[in-house]
Amino acid sequence: MATTTAPPGATSGLDRFFHISERGSSVRTELIAGAATWLTMAYILVVNPQILSALPDRNGLQLDFKQLVTVTALAAGVLTLAMGFVTNYPFAMAAGLGLNAFVAFTLVGAAGLSWPEAMGVIVIEGLVIAALVLTGFREAVLNAIPMDLKRAIGIGIGLFIAFIGLVNAGIVVPGQGTIVTLNADLTTLNILTFVVGFAITGALVARRTKGALLIGIVATTIVASIINAISDNPSLFPPGVATWPDSVGQTPDFGLIGDFSFANLFNGEVVAVATAFALIISVMLSDFFDTMGTVIGVGGEAKLLDRDGRLPGIQKVLFVDSLGAALGGAVSASSNTTYIESAAGVSEGGRTGLTAVVVGVLFLVSMFLAPLAGVVPSEATAPVLVIVGYFMMTIVKDIDWTDPGSGIPVLLTMIVMPLTFSITNGVGAGFVSYAVIRALQGRWKDVHWLLWIVSAVFVWYFVEGLVPLG
Repeated sequence: MATTTAPPGATSGLDRFFHISERGSSVRTELIAGAATWLTMAYILVVNPQILSALPDRNGLQLDFKQLVTVTALAAGVLTLAMGFVTNYPFAMAAGLGLNAFVAFTLVGAAGLSWPEAMGVIVIEGLVIAALVLTGFREAVLNAIPMDLKRAIGIGIGLFIAFIGLVNAGIVVPGQGTIVTLNADLTTLNILTFVVGFAITGALVARRTKGALLIGIVATTIVASIINAISDNPSLFPPGVATWPDSVGQTPDFGLIGDFSFANLFNGEVVAVATAFALIISVMLSDFFDTMGTVIGVGGEAKLLDRDGRLPGIQKVLFVDSLGAALGGAVSASSNTTYIESAAGVSEGGRTGLTAVVVGVLFLVSMFLAPLAGVVPSEATAPVLVIVGYFMMTIVKDIDWTDPGSGIPVLLTMIVMPLTFSITNGVGAGFVSYAVIRALQGRWKDVHWLLWIVSAVFVWYFVEGLVPLG
């Protein structure tokens, strides 16, 4: 973890503004660190549009891929710049994997919300979290949830993401007599594309190559383009996919900005009122704990924590992060959150907000590259989804499995998400089962009163909310 300290008297305006030398870094190191972080997380420019454009809503509206590239880059750029300037920490933000799956497959796919209404849920969630940060209540809610259940939420989302990747690749298909099964024909060119991409990306990750996920996407897209060019099957890939576009860049399309709505969320016409609250609480909890873990984990690696293991000025970080959800929903990019990939820049020596500013600028530049991003097939992003699932699974070792009263709810949280294709169901199963088991153990006092309230909401969700969803 190399750093370069500027000599006395040689500090620049950037150095003084970001306290670069004070933290044992240099402007050059911060610039390199920013580029490393962007390379590591730029895959979201392809993966987020892939997920959010995967299915139409109840009105038949299917989000435009190129517009999604624009708003994904815009939200990530603006928020990461805010993180750099407001907090002076090397944390980058972008659309959260898992959270975007929640929007697509739970809010739109399962609950039947329209895309504007689904984004309205995300706006509400972000504003609620922002209010909780300002009042100091966020820490109280955080402390109410047992640590193992917090970890289980992230692990369950990881399993869900990996499952989506296998489905998108065509490896896993609906079964006959089973819920899902392997594709009966694993010899297609589309499957070959995924297998080659998975091997390339997995090897790069195993070799700890910086930007492994992005490199894997690019390499797999090249493989897909070659296969597409030599194949005589015109329907192998959708039109415009796996083929060089007429132009690499284009004027960003901001048509999705402001396309969110609160209509029908709380009138019971689309989903029950209790279901609406449960959906908001579910995504809010996921946003809560992912951010807290990321900030403390990356801050610790950067040696920015104090003696008590706390990050100075964490309220600013949490506030910017909470606004990320609201802004992400407002521009139809899904909830934006602090990225664990920020650790890539930290490993290069990034210690200040200048690292984040570099990442933000690179994301804004990316708005002009939508046609190039549209070339990428789902078979090229599917390996990334599976591998990101692996990243999120690594914390399973930290769970205490010796206590069945905690371990059983953790297991339910983890497996219900992918098996029901719903993050909400997994979170609810974990919370309710934890509260019930502890109560039957005679340890009801171990359950925080806030968790009792949340569990009660989920009971209503399971009894009432799931019925109209069929």
